[in-house]
Amino acid sequence: MVARLAMLACLLLLGVSSARASGPLLVFAAASLRNALDEVVQAYPGERPVVSYAGSSTHARHIEGGAPVGVFIAADRDWMDYLHDRGFLIPGTRHDLLGNRLVLVARPGSELALAIGPGMPLAQALGDGRLALAHPDHVPAGKYARSALERLGVWQQVKQRIASAGNVRAALALVARGEAPLGIVYQTDVNAEPKVRVVGRFDASLHPPIVYPMALVRGAERRADAFAEFLRNERAQRIFENHGFARLH
Repeated sequence: MVARLAMLACLLLLGVSSARASGPLLVFAAASLRNALDEVVQAYPGERPVVSYAGSSTHARHIEGGAPVGVFIAADRDWMDYLHDRGFLIPGTRHDLLGNRLVLVARPGSELALAIGPGMPLAQALGDGRLALAHPDHVPAGKYARSALERLGVWQQVKQRIASAGNVRAALALVARGEAPLGIVYQTDVNAEPKVRVVGRFDASLHPPIVYPMALVRGAERRADAFAEFLRNERAQRIFENHGFARLH
């Protein structure tokens, strides 16, 4: 029985290795990177990778489950730490790639005005609606938003009125479709969606630094290293900047 289990484990590992070697490079990236990273991939002079976009928590769980990923770009340090602590990253390949800002958004036709500050009447501004957030317990954008609202003393007002989404782009879509009157997303998400407008910007001191770390996943090939290096060069960084991301190096 033990021998059979050992053989099965070997076959599974060989299957993952074969998937890495035979198919295109697979990149897992935070959903908020979609537009910018798609453009970066088009500019890449090598073999173009396949990029999967989702919440960083979802990606981290899939990597933990053995997904044949070469490069992981998260939207916060926590999920990268999670994988590092469990030995899923190649030592020495982790870098902080980009920064971002957190904003409160509404539909363009909305006349709602709300100054972001301690004790702001956020619940009143929502009326009968809900506040769209990426899941505040485990998705980076939602965690940043919860931290900011707690620091402002208004989380208790709205915690039972959250329209929770699996990632920040899904939260953005709730506002764009008019299903939620307000949402908290990244500045770069607004740049990618004409059907929302910024009501206010959260001061960076209200939440942990919004950082997108990048690392190579254990078992990644040399082509993963080449693409990761391209993400940090001038051409790629200029594309990210054009989409509203901040340079960190």
